[in-house]
Amino acid sequence: MIIAIDGPAGTGKSTIASMIAKKLNITFLNSGGFYRTLTIAILDAGVDYSDEEKTIEFCRNQKIEYTADSHFILNGKDVTAHLHDDRVAKNVAQVSAIIPVRHFVNDLMREITKSLSIVCEGRDMTTVVFPDAEYKIYLDASAEVRAKRRFEQGVSDMTLEQIKQSIIERDNIDKNKKEGALKIAKDAIYIDTSNLTIDDVCAIIYKQIS
Repeated sequence: MIIAIDGPAGTGKSTIASMIAKKLNITFLNSGGFYRTLTIAILDAGVDYSDEEKTIEFCRNQKIEYTADSHFILNGKDVTAHLHDDRVAKNVAQVSAIIPVRHFVNDLMREITKSLSIVCEGRDMTTVVFPDAEYKIYLDASAEVRAKRRFEQGVSDMTLEQIKQSIIERDNIDKNKKEGALKIAKDAIYIDTSNLTIDDVCAIIYKQIS
């Protein structure tokens, strides 16, 4: 079984997908983590990701492992704690917009799901990666609400307004990608989380899939 969850940054996708996976006792797959892990590798190595050919060749030479407890291991090193560092947040959209990189990550995720029931989240899970998923969910929220959520997490050195601007810019990139653009699948369940708690959203999803 595959439960695919789409939506822009800051809508609670990761937290909600993780909670649902735990309740159903199946694997949680964080697609964004793959792109963030590759972004860390690219930045650490000083690779110019504007050179797409060089970037995809570099990515294919990276060893990425995904553990049962949702940790990302890059070339033997656990980088999970750094996935949301500001430098990663500022560059991951550009990296994930490179079509060959998306193909590389999609292949990694599809390989993982061959033998597992999963809850996966990302920005094209229901439209590109798993278009035949048994359940499709699209989570949304206003840019103001998403910025406030990230600001209150205390993981960024940016001001609230800077975070909001970063989110708006990220949304624009994600919605205009040549491939894997952020959009709502016709058969997806749409949930605006702006005025809902995590538990509220999970309850709505549980009702839909039970």
